Amino acid sequence: MNENKPGNSQSLACVFCRKNDDCPNKYGEKKTCEKWNFSVHYYCLLMSSGIWQRGKEEEGVYGFLIEDIRKEVNRASKLKCTVCKKNGASIGCVVPQCKRSYHLPCGLQKECIFQFTDNFASFCWKHRPVQAITSNKYRDSLPCTICLEFVEPIPTYNILQSPCCKNAWFHRDCLQVQAINAGVFFFRCTLCNNTDIFQKEMLRMGIHIPEKDASWELEENAYQELLQSHDRCDVRRCHCKEGREYNEPNSKWEIKRCQCCGSSGTHLACSSLQSWEKNWECLDCRRIAYTSDFQKAPKHPLANSTNVTVTDCLLEESSPKLPRQSTVAQQKELLSLFVFAFAAVKENLYYEAGKMLAISLVHGGPSPGFFSETLFKCLAYGPENALPTLDDVSDLDVAQIIIKIDTAADLNILKSVINEYYNYLEFSGCLRLMTTLSDKYMLVKDILFYQVIKRVKAPFESFKQGLKTLGVLEKIQAYPEAFYNILCHKPESLSAKNLSDLFTIHKLPDVKTSRFWNSYLQAVEDGKSATTLEDILHFATGCSSVPPTGFKPAPSIECLHGDFPVANKCNNCLALPVTNTYEEFQENMDFAIRDSIRLEKEERSHLLPRTLNVSSNEEMLF
Repeated sequence: MNENKPGNSQSLACVFCRKNDDCPNKYGEKKTCEKWNFSVHYYCLLMSSGIWQRGKEEEGVYGFLIEDIRKEVNRASKLKCTVCKKNGASIGCVVPQCKRSYHLPCGLQKECIFQFTDNFASFCWKHRPVQAITSNKYRDSLPCTICLEFVEPIPTYNILQSPCCKNAWFHRDCLQVQAINAGVFFFRCTLCNNTDIFQKEMLRMGIHIPEKDASWELEENAYQELLQSHDRCDVRRCHCKEGREYNEPNSKWEIKRCQCCGSSGTHLACSSLQSWEKNWECLDCRRIAYTSDFQKAPKHPLANSTNVTVTDCLLEESSPKLPRQSTVAQQKELLSLFVFAFAAVKENLYYEAGKMLAISLVHGGPSPGFFSETLFKCLAYGPENALPTLDDVSDLDVAQIIIKIDTAADLNILKSVINEYYNYLEFSGCLRLMTTLSDKYMLVKDILFYQVIKRVKAPFESFKQGLKTLGVLEKIQAYPEAFYNILCHKPESLSAKNLSDLFTIHKLPDVKTSRFWNSYLQAVEDGKSATTLEDILHFATGCSSVPPTGFKPAPSIECLHGDFPVANKCNNCLALPVTNTYEEFQENMDFAIRDSIRLEKEERSHLLPRTLNVSSNEEMLF
């Protein structure tokens, strides 16, 4: 038996169903036996009721002997199809009391079920197996999780429900195409990846799952790149002018691979490696290697350093500057946040949040716009490729530890700081031996990774699983640039009007001062002042843009019987000066705002003299 050329193959009709169609998804592969001058569909042959595979796989047609095929054709010629009323109905309903016979295409037309397993049973449209109809909890249509077209969530012949995920629905045709492409080794539930339960149910409902490898596994040289050694610099900032792929042996631009995994690399100069002999580990392997398994609580833990709180989670931007509360008040708020976050993880609310976002995006809902950049990078590129910054740390005590370590001027001061916070570093798994002053940068990186990413791994993974709904997470990872503007916070551009609307007027009986305030905002917007609208907002609240969740408390303005404005950033309150003329009002406002911003910059430069001076080390921290 040999396959004919395509033209000759289609000229011969199948000896069972009498159709010339060559449609592998519906009828199976069409085979032509040149010697005996006949063609047959694979499914027609399998499902015929009076024939068995008596030969080896290479004998006859798929192990069905030629003489057996002739006998079955002769037997079928005496049977009339219940559907088309023509002879040649080789397939009969397996139910003993049922006398219906039909051709395979006719059976498909009448929605019969053909089970490609065990004895290859066939069921007519009256006796076919059905899926149990549960109470319909879905008022609206749901998408097929393969093609994403909407279906009515009611089990029918053409609409099937997953046995393992009750919210997963499929078109029969979509399932059949996927089964043929994936094969028995890769055909699984699209939501939970279950194989055994899913395949058993699909076989019962007439989906043919071929015993073959997946089509993508059969491509020639499909995984040839796995035989290549990694030869690229993968640090966040590569300093080589020739590019990341440039590799010059016996020089500072020689690429060294990770000693643990070998799948990441760096130029010697890009990671400040003095020689080839010095060991180097990629960020992922280093995180695993230095993870501590300490389980006992420290004697003097920080107030909220080891608790997962809502404000610590990556699911929101850094919160606006809030007033420092008393120790008792702060502990009460942290305790309530911890209880809320613990309940959210326990009740799987992070998963539900991710799922709702995914469904909203697929259905054309509004852009979320509140993801932090670090959260987005964790989702798009993986947590191991995200570099948290000091802005991601909402715990003021931990932020102070990071600042002290990063600004240590010599090794003795560095060791003193480590000794001071020994319990926290030990508990977090960040404790490491300091041999040189430059080791502090790696310690800072470890603390940031623990505090921002590792500590909230459970809610993050739950949120990520929710985003996998309908393949949204896969699309985010495939097209991160397109999703960045949709998911991440984009500060609203300030204008005189929205800044005026932002501030609530309290205790401002002086109508003239109110008029001066509105005129001043308009002058700033028109460029007639040395300050900017962002400077005014920063002066009053400490933020240069409106946070996605707004301010707490809401910004307000009031009168001050003095020459210059005064801002209370804890309460987001701006006190305006009372002057006789607008010119005096603008001059005093400009002077106070510019001078305040200048002093803040000087204070910040003294406090963090080294945070912006680490570009020579592997992957900038801040």
